Amino acid sequence: MILLWIILIPLAGGLLAWVLGLRSDRSPRRVCLASLGADLVILLYLWFANLPAAGTGGVWIAQVSLPWLPRLGIGFHLAMDGISLLLALLTVFLGMAAVISSWGEIGRQAGFFHFNLMAALTGIMGVFVAVDLFLFYFFWELMLVPMYFLIALWGHERRLFAAVKFFIFTQVGGLLMLAAILGLYFIHGRETGTYTFDYVKLLGTAVPEPAARLILLGFLAAFLVKLPAVPFHAWLPDAHTEAPTAGSVILAGLLLKTGAYGLMRFALPLFPAATRELAPIAMALAVAGILYGAVLAFAQADLKRLVAYTSISHMGFVLLGIFAFNETALQGALIQMLCHGVSTGALFILVGSIQERIRTREMGRMGGLWSVAPRLGGAWLFFALASLGLPGMGNFIGEFLVLLGTYPVSIPMTAAAAAGLILSTVYAVRMIQKAVFGPNRGGWRIADLTIRETGMMAAMMVVILWLGLYPQPFLNTARGSLDRLLETGRTELTAGLSPSIDPGGVHDSH
Repeated sequence: MILLWIILIPLAGGLLAWVLGLRSDRSPRRVCLASLGADLVILLYLWFANLPAAGTGGVWIAQVSLPWLPRLGIGFHLAMDGISLLLALLTVFLGMAAVISSWGEIGRQAGFFHFNLMAALTGIMGVFVAVDLFLFYFFWELMLVPMYFLIALWGHERRLFAAVKFFIFTQVGGLLMLAAILGLYFIHGRETGTYTFDYVKLLGTAVPEPAARLILLGFLAAFLVKLPAVPFHAWLPDAHTEAPTAGSVILAGLLLKTGAYGLMRFALPLFPAATRELAPIAMALAVAGILYGAVLAFAQADLKRLVAYTSISHMGFVLLGIFAFNETALQGALIQMLCHGVSTGALFILVGSIQERIRTREMGRMGGLWSVAPRLGGAWLFFALASLGLPGMGNFIGEFLVLLGTYPVSIPMTAAAAAGLILSTVYAVRMIQKAVFGPNRGGWRIADLTIRETGMMAAMMVVILWLGLYPQPFLNTARGSLDRLLETGRTELTAGLSPSIDPGGVHDSH
């Protein structure tokens, strides 16, 4: 039942925070940190206790299956493998960072704010461990409502517009995914006589080719919007810019990862043939996102909006690695997901700290902050360099592995994506120079990072350096799960093709 506790503890913490928030603004923060700390202890225990098993292609690390609506084939089935374990750890880690970052920012309805924050984290955690498709959709939609409230109630000037835009984009994508899930459910029922939403049982369903394409497009509609991939990204800059700091951390660090996780967990194994047909288009969209996000980031004057556009560029590498469909590229995509979550989450926290101190996000009014707040300036320099992929930091490992795995698949795509690394250097250097170096044109005299903020930044730096200097524990944890996903896709593809056709093609480089 350990997976059930991992989901229930944050939800219970959020409810308790809401109740205690009626009396005190400090209690909700402490309750949320305590509940997330309990989850972190459980997940670390699972990681260290099951690291050898996680690196094999065997059984799940942990799972629970309870009847829910058996007559409809719906079960409460949770399972965790190496991929979902790492993403669950990322969820708890960034959740704690989000709580700490909002310590002094949220001055009204603190209890309700922290309840929505913990409800969103509960939905994200559920997405990463649900292996019943109906349950997966339930958690997918559970993320939406609290995130809407976080933006609409505690956001900045244009918060309502950004919240509604976010809601419409994600809701439309979610409804198309629901239609796809129901299509797969009925096709499997007609083929086997058993109607079920269980992911493991749905693997290998003989879906006719035209139907497989349509169902896959339904899943892609939800996953590519959340990722987000160009041209489905229009909600992201506004949502990131107008959200409170904690909301931006959750959006960039975690919500985007649910889209990538959905592609890896569901799209590739359930529809391998249709996925390979669409792979050139998806990879082209990935490269377009890498370049487009970098160019638009360079053009921004609003510091928070600049960081938002970098997410489009960095998540393009994740999409590219997933559709390259080989072990090296998928390893790179997973490492990039983890590193982007930490580094971009840290940048949003620092932007929030700067805005809280000088009441502006306009880079034209900044400059010279290093001289008055050296800890803040040093943290900004570190995470900006991590974002551009400096060797020695985890982002470099992720992007390098993606490019290495994409090269056997498409040399032009690899070359175009590599150009995005050059563009990222340009916008990152501009971001560093405008924000913290140069003359102090505004005459700023601001407080440096507090002990609490410095400790949070230090922890995030350690994770980025760990991933950059010694990523092997993370790769070992995910290796068996990635191998299983690749093997499942190849098996299903082989079953659906004639013996004379090689299912590996140029995509199978391992």
